[in-house]
Amino acid sequence: MATEQQEQQEKAPEKAVERFEVSRFIAAPASRIFALLCDPDGHVAIDASGMLQSADGEPVRAAGDSFVVHMDREAMNDRPLGRYDVTVEITRFEQDTLIEWTPTSAKLQPPVNHHFGYRLRPTDDGTTEVTTYYDWSLIHERYRSAGIFPLLQEVSLRATLGILARTVEQRV
Repeated sequence: MATEQQEQQEKAPEKAVERFEVSRFIAAPASRIFALLCDPDGHVAIDASGMLQSADGEPVRAAGDSFVVHMDREAMNDRPLGRYDVTVEITRFEQDTLIEWTPTSAKLQPPVNHHFGYRLRPTDDGTTEVTTYYDWSLIHERYRSAGIFPLLQEVSLRATLGILARTVEQRV
């Protein structure tokens, strides 16, 4: 016989997942990894989704900096958006420790307000624990009700960490 608490838990709606986060230890110093993450071309080089085609702009140095990424959603074969540009706006920046951004576009109003980021934690053995995340918990209701989020799956974040590791470890 089920207890009252078990019955309530079974009836309670599941909280929707609105953030993916994955980590990996990478055999490279945090400063090398962070430099790549600040470089617009670095974002293209490590993207596992295939959407990021190229980028324009200078490496970012602070929250508020931005660069343009030329995208191709057809690589995901899920939405017929074709080629388009987004501006990557840096929302959080702590040198060699944290970088976060939101993709924006003048064509998307109101702003979507989803965030991507990396946290870096150096370890005693010389590796760096790198955590990447994708957070859509603050998206505008217009996009939430469209039922299109998450735009990426957790496996894409994990694969990007693998490419990041391969890229920075080859430079050692």
